[in-house]
Amino acid sequence: MKKELLALILLFTGINVFSQELPYTNCNNCWNPDSLGNHRVVISFSDSGKFAKAIIPWRRRDKDPQNKRIILEDAQKHKKILNVKSNTLNREFGEIYFEPVSGAGNYYVYYLPYKNERRSNYPKGVYLKPDTTASSEWISALNENKNIPAATVKEFQSIDAFNSFYPMEVIATKDETNQLIEKNKSQAFLIFPEDRLHSMRMNNDLPQRWIDRKPENLFLDTAMKGENFSYQLGVYALHNINNIKVSFSDLKNAGDEVISAKHMSCLNTSGINYEGKSIHPVVRIEKGKVQALWCLVDISENASAGKYNGKVIIYTGNESSGKEINIELVVKNAVAKGNNVNEPGKMTRLKWLNSALAQDNTVIAPYTPLKVEGNTISLLGRKVELNKDGFPKTDSNFFSPYFN
Repeated sequence: MKKELLALILLFTGINVFSQELPYTNCNNCWNPDSLGNHRVVISFSDSGKFAKAIIPWRRRDKDPQNKRIILEDAQKHKKILNVKSNTLNREFGEIYFEPVSGAGNYYVYYLPYKNERRSNYPKGVYLKPDTTASSEWISALNENKNIPAATVKEFQSIDAFNSFYPMEVIATKDETNQLIEKNKSQAFLIFPEDRLHSMRMNNDLPQRWIDRKPENLFLDTAMKGENFSYQLGVYALHNINNIKVSFSDLKNAGDEVISAKHMSCLNTSGINYEGKSIHPVVRIEKGKVQALWCLVDISENASAGKYNGKVIIYTGNESSGKEINIELVVKNAVAKGNNVNEPGKMTRLKWLNSALAQDNTVIAPYTPLKVEGNTISLLGRKVELNKDGFPKTDSNFFSPYFN
């Protein structure tokens, strides 16, 4: 009877842990990442005594968390806590016991601490292995204690926005993924449309963000006139897929003005290679894997502002029908300067991977073409004269000298 009761308690505790909404924030340069890593959890303890317990639903994408070190720090004194013991550590959650040396207050749990090996100009980050710093007396007393007060997880922090896992690297749990599969077991694959600001980063896990949103058949976004616009279609394979194909309809507004389908493409399934030749790669997706399909839309500077609607269809092999995703794109009444390539965070440079720009025999300003006169080559403020054997004979430059 006691075992059944304990199982029920653990079950409901787990549900509570994974259902709560916890904030993910960036604490720029709040700690030294070279010794503590790029990620920490802020926990709060409101009790007293020598023992505290924290259940941390960190939803980690890395493998084998049990083989990586955990470092605890007192938030008040910024001192490392030595009496720490880890129990269950897996990708979904961690169970950690520690001595709350300053009593009630906040404590930091650093996970994924690393050290840099090799030279600074070619570093190699290595995650620290688990270590044992707790005294045998404290461990013995902990094992005998049956009523350990719990600390509360307050938030997850990253050293900066670049290193943040949120939201695209926060994994769905195994139970959440299995429930999604069970509800859609009759389908070959699921589609999760995603905007360009949330690039897909995981192939082996679904992000929790997609569990909360569910598979969708509608994508909405905004763009500027003249912009190199892009979006993603996340394909989650419920069976092995041998060949994913993508087709587009025109996007039309209320006045029947059109953004033609010929100005749309899927970077994964069609493009132009470095020789300027058209290519059509075969996209295969293994069961249980995630594949991001990047779709590009070239919007004319002369396009009318307003809402445009159309469809993108994703199908497999030789099937004549597939999954339709409705596209609703609002074109703002503003023109993007230079196709917005000055904002690479919006993935506006993806078009460069699907173009024949490399075939153009031109020089981009402010650079100028080389000039050859006899054995002398002139290039942007310099001249090089060559010997008959091809080696330099003389060189000169015409830049103003620089004085400190």
